[in-house]
Amino acid sequence: MIQQQVKKRNTFQHILSYSLAVIGAILLFASCKTPRNLTYMQGAFDAQQSATTHSIRLMADDKVSIFVKSRDEVLTQHFNISLPNMQQVLTYTLDNQGNIDFPMLGKVALLGLTRAEAAQRIKSRLVQEFGAKDVVVTVDFSKLTFSVLGEVNKAGNFDITKDRITIFEALGMAGDMTIYGQRDSVKVFREVDGKPVAYTLNLASAPQVLQSPAYYLQQNDVVYVPANRTRQRQATINGNTLQSTSFWVSVASLFATVAVLIFK
Repeated sequence: MIQQQVKKRNTFQHILSYSLAVIGAILLFASCKTPRNLTYMQGAFDAQQSATTHSIRLMADDKVSIFVKSRDEVLTQHFNISLPNMQQVLTYTLDNQGNIDFPMLGKVALLGLTRAEAAQRIKSRLVQEFGAKDVVVTVDFSKLTFSVLGEVNKAGNFDITKDRITIFEALGMAGDMTIYGQRDSVKVFREVDGKPVAYTLNLASAPQVLQSPAYYLQQNDVVYVPANRTRQRQATINGNTLQSTSFWVSVASLFATVAVLIFK
């Protein structure tokens, strides 16, 4: 009788230990995968193979502000027009052909130009038509934006204030991804030659992301960070339950209870 009780007790302990070991292995495996999945720019890369440096180029419907500076104050007053009762300089919108209507110069074609190239074109026209050789022209973006959506901490629209902005800078402005973002499947939606184009970036792979045309963003780009499987499972009742610690504790307790009933 005593030997049977000892045998039952040993069998119960064996089942319980095995169950806990299996559950522990599952949880350990899941925790070990996380750090690598959260790391950006893994793997060696050749800097010479990175994406060509990209500067924002002006498109139809873009808005720019233009400031002209010269020793000739009368000349500059004609160009630096401010809005009534406001300190900001008037903005100019590129029409469908990429032209702006600039004071005293008329139509100026800026389509496809960078800020520096646009400033140089306006300066050349001023020198040619008014002889203002000491003129300095500054072109700034006005209301050029991109969007970041999905698994980030601060989704929304963000202003472009400089000539180049990378995908990582964009994510930084959006507060970075949450731990539930798919770093190997970030989408960038862009219009190219009037047609929508979707790029997929693996931000965990340095060689892949640096060579992507979407590494440098353009105005009106939409960055979308999809949810990983953990977040997708949490969107369902069963998935959320399976991820909870209390669920696995309940499973272990169930095993223990069943073992007690069987070997009692």
